[in-house]
Amino acid sequence: GKLPGLDQAYAALHEDFGARGLLKDNLVILMGEFGRTPKLNSNGGRDHWPRVNSVVLAGGGVRPAVVGTSDAHGELPDRRPVAVEDLVHTIYSLLGIDPRKVYEAPGGRPLPILAEGELIREIV
Repeated sequence: GKLPGLDQAYAALHEDFGARGLLKDNLVILMGEFGRTPKLNSNGGRDHWPRVNSVVLAGGGVRPAVVGTSDAHGELPDRRPVAVEDLVHTIYSLLGIDPRKVYEAPGGRPLPILAEGELIREIV
């Protein structure tokens, strides 16, 4: 029952940012930390589901596109799965952070900003 309120709030934010020209320089991210089970549990709710999730990115240099799909049941990635590391790599790149940069810890141990991940080219 919370999605209509979220939808209304996100639409209002997006419209306001667009009207004031703020989408050019601001990246708006709508996401949770996990997906939800495609089927209701015995209590009529949904549990954590790490296999499939939805993310909305707007502004900040993002091109509108739908990337990736789930199977017919919403249980598993179907076409063009995007890993969390790919999302983080893309967000860092949009923010001007080089995700491939490696710092050096005392003693010479390498500390990469991001060890894995690729740019989601469909949206950048």
